[in-house]
Amino acid sequence: QVQLVESGGGLVQAGGSLRLSCAASGRTFSSYPMGWFRQAPGKERELVVAISRSGGRVYYADSVKGRFTISRDNAKNTVFLQMNSLKPEDTAVYYCAAGRRPVEWSPPADFGSWGQGTQVTVSS
Repeated sequence: QVQLVESGGGLVQAGGSLRLSCAASGRTFSSYPMGWFRQAPGKERELVVAISRSGGRVYYADSVKGRFTISRDNAKNTVFLQMNSLKPEDTAVYYCAAGRRPVEWSPPADFGSWGQGTQVTVSS
């Protein structure tokens, strides 16, 4: 079972930047795809970005393309989310997630391990 611990959330003004980190432990980090989901009040949790286990394939939701960047450091068991040009609609709890199976890539439904979440609040 993998344990995921997010950090880096906070309050930022619109147009600002934040960098989220997710430290993983408990299994071979480099064997699993990773992703970041977010959940805003009253909305369902949605996949924002994902990265394959090798780092060679990435996915970005249309709403964050060109503003967010996901990366991973397999040597440090950590995945990052760089968020630039933040907008008030990016306000949500952001969750790090790991794929359930040791495959190169997973669809959103195959992410089954979650961190505790970190709050991102963007003020207008």
